[in-house]
Amino acid sequence: MSTLRTISNLKSSLKGGGARPNLFEVSLTNFPAAAEGASWNNDTKETFQFMCKAAQLPASNVASIDVPFRGRIFKVAGDRTIDNWTVTIINDENFKLRNAFEAWMNGIAKLGTNTGATNPGSYMSSATVSQLGRGYSEGRNSKKASGTAGGTSVTPLKSYTFEDIFPVSVSSIDLSYDSSDTIEEFTVDFAVQSWYAGTKSGEGTTDQTGVNLI
Repeated sequence: MSTLRTISNLKSSLKGGGARPNLFEVSLTNFPAAAEGASWNNDTKETFQFMCKAAQLPASNVASIDVPFRGRIFKVAGDRTIDNWTVTIINDENFKLRNAFEAWMNGIAKLGTNTGATNPGSYMSSATVSQLGRGYSEGRNSKKASGTAGGTSVTPLKSYTFEDIFPVSVSSIDLSYDSSDTIEEFTVDFAVQSWYAGTKSGEGTTDQTGVNLI
């Protein structure tokens, strides 16, 4: 028998007013050795955090295998698959971030000779995407609301770390006389070897389960 639910029940269940898709931060650990000529210092890292306009929390995919049996299909679990991860970046006039990603891809496969890095570790990196809160309630098991600002440390509500990533596509930037009152932006698609919840493999932060999902 169903229980009558009310708006008051919803209000008490919707913690923090619901997670908001525009409250997030993306951090790229470093540029690998193969990204020749790309400057990835603390200033560039901070610029990336500001200019990364869009990203995604990862999907969790496990394929199914169909086993025919007497006119019916029995489904069993197959392999886990990892989607490419895409970020959208705002372009400024110094082209700092676009130059850096182009250098990274050129280190993997040079435009002129099609030669490049042969050791996978030399062109792979890692990144973290964090869901932030509005400061209304504290993150799970955390001691500080995620909305704290003013230079104070912020505890994410949820974080995911992408391991062994490298760019497979840096999108074009469309130019047109018809475009006005807009700022250029471009996307970068990353191939991802694995991801896990938290910010350190096999361990959790104060607000994560620490379960390695891969």
